Amino acid sequence: MKVWRNILIVLAGIIICVFFVRLILPIQLDDVSPGIFCEEELLDLVDVYYVIPKFGNVSIDKNWCDEILKRNKELRLHGVYHSFEEFGKVRDEEYLNEGIEIFEACFGFEPERFKPPQIAWTKENDWMKNEMRIDLGWNEVFHKVYHCGDTGVIPNWVVRVF
Repeated sequence: MKVWRNILIVLAGIIICVFFVRLILPIQLDDVSPGIFCEEELLDLVDVYYVIPKFGNVSIDKNWCDEILKRNKELRLHGVYHSFEEFGKVRDEEYLNEGIEIFEACFGFEPERFKPPQIAWTKENDWMKNEMRIDLGWNEVFHKVYHCGDTGVIPNWVVRVF
């Protein structure tokens, strides 16, 4: 009985620590694209935008990118097309480079960080870790992550509370 109580106390401590860490780490916004509606409130609230370079097979354009740059947020790459399980299958350098090139042409710099859509990842894509930092599951645990269009597994109102 005493062991279970200690386990519960440790788990409660971990949960409380994660909650407070989420309060101080940069807030993130996934699915930033001209093809997905995003509330102005969210665009203003967060610190980091994860940008989809070619959503719906339409590349981001310079006018949109200039407006995004004016918001003075950190910009990261979020897939190439943002298709379901996009990086849950093997992708080659050419595939990734398409997204990087669109991003760079629009914003004027290469992305340093990448998050696959739906956090879908296969070990065969680990070669990408040599190209840039990859944000996977733990990123979602330790950061508040909102979604344009409120399309995340966890609704934005829940993220706001926790």
